[in-house]
Amino acid sequence: MTIILRNISPVVGVFLVILGSVGFISPTAKSPKQVLVIGIDGLSVEGFQKAKTPNLDKLFSDGVLSLQTRAVMPSVTLPNWTSHLTSGGPEQHGVTTNNWTLEAHELPPVETDADGYYPSIFKAVKDENPEIKTAYYYNWGNLINSINQKYLDEVGFEENDGYRENYDKALAFAKASKDSPFLIFLYTVHIDHAGHTNGWMSKEYIKAIEEADKAIGDLVKKMKSEDVFKNTNFFLITDHGGNEKGHGGLSKEEMEVPWAVVGPTILKDQKFQIPNSNANTASVIASIFGIQELQASAIGKTPAGIFKK
Repeated sequence: MTIILRNISPVVGVFLVILGSVGFISPTAKSPKQVLVIGIDGLSVEGFQKAKTPNLDKLFSDGVLSLQTRAVMPSVTLPNWTSHLTSGGPEQHGVTTNNWTLEAHELPPVETDADGYYPSIFKAVKDENPEIKTAYYYNWGNLINSINQKYLDEVGFEENDGYRENYDKALAFAKASKDSPFLIFLYTVHIDHAGHTNGWMSKEYIKAIEEADKAIGDLVKKMKSEDVFKNTNFFLITDHGGNEKGHGGLSKEEMEVPWAVVGPTILKDQKFQIPNSNANTASVIASIFGIQELQASAIGKTPAGIFKK
């Protein structure tokens, strides 16, 4: 309800301005739009269902959860993470293998930014509003090769499958940016490596998922205590599943993955059935920030049934 005040004395007017400035009333204030993308490499649908993940379950219980999202082909790491963060497919961004670099690749992107990279969601949000804070935390070295770091305010790399320091850095970045819009990408590869070493659905693989769930739970608890939780939109995304000790093929176990989002404007649908793709992620992020269109060649879109009316 909007209250219109007329014929206010100057003294009362000053009093109201002071109240608004300290947060007691704020009829026109809006919370900053904030996004934290949790990226778990190699998280299969079966693994997500079998592992005990109370923290992920609670975090996304009021949001959208898809267990039928399709990876892009090939079902390997760098093509899929690039698609997540650009809304282009490999045929658009040209990242077709894990060895892609800006200097050496077989298929050129269909369009590029000024530095030769296929445009990412980080470029899109910075173009929309340079004040949006962006951060990228990862622990697999090749992952960042397809992203132009010019559009990142902070980058963190952790060696030897470590990820807890990156989680702490992400928390510190969110805390420092809590009065600003922000986009944080927080990734770990240790679950994928557990699958390659011991097999998808091995006890070691399941344990790795459960360890990540605990770290995510700790992060969320700290975000709540630092008052950087309530305005944040959270994503859970992955690149592929796996079979035995590998992936890259066309089986359902490799090509269908979990995908989830929750936030202040997100609907609740724990059995999301609308066709979805890894290439849609950047489009949904763009929608949260009010960006109407991404680059001309983007194939990703925001599926119906994600946002509240």
